[in-house]
Amino acid sequence: TLSAQPAGAVPVAEPYSGTGRPPVAKYPDEPRSVKELVIAAGRKAARPVQWREGSRPGTGRSGRKRMYSRFVALRIRPAGRGVRQATDGPELPACWLLAEWPAGESEPVQFWLSDLPSGMPVTTLVRLAKLRWRIEHDYREMKQALGLAHFEGRTWSGWHHHVTLVSVAHAFCTLQRLAWAPKDAASA
Repeated sequence: TLSAQPAGAVPVAEPYSGTGRPPVAKYPDEPRSVKELVIAAGRKAARPVQWREGSRPGTGRSGRKRMYSRFVALRIRPAGRGVRQATDGPELPACWLLAEWPAGESEPVQFWLSDLPSGMPVTTLVRLAKLRWRIEHDYREMKQALGLAHFEGRTWSGWHHHVTLVSVAHAFCTLQRLAWAPKDAASA
């Protein structure tokens, strides 16, 4: 439901008549939903991007299944009262709109907003957007396997020590997983 202006949209102020309040600069066109902006860019704007290799056997370099889809990346200016109130000046801030549009779908299925710089490659945007899966996986591992959710103390320092030890244990497990990954891929 988020509405936005294209990045190239420029606010225009009507000429000041000399009486009353000076006119406020406004965008000439009404904002459109981000889905409409992506559909207007068209299917031809969607680029296939691989963001990682999964855990199942496949045709990737490591012998794992490639994780890829088609993505559209646009520069937009999010609209809305909250955005306008948080902005200094008449121009809305520009940001990235990343939309996943798989080949078999009639319209985009997922959307992300990012304030990364305008020269960012689409592959980097996709990799960072899809990194959420890894974060959720690590958090679940920390809670279930390493005991992050098992703290029952009542002091700040006790909680801090517990979280620190769980974080160190997670770092150790991650380093072990990375150290053994190339050998597992070579033997598969």
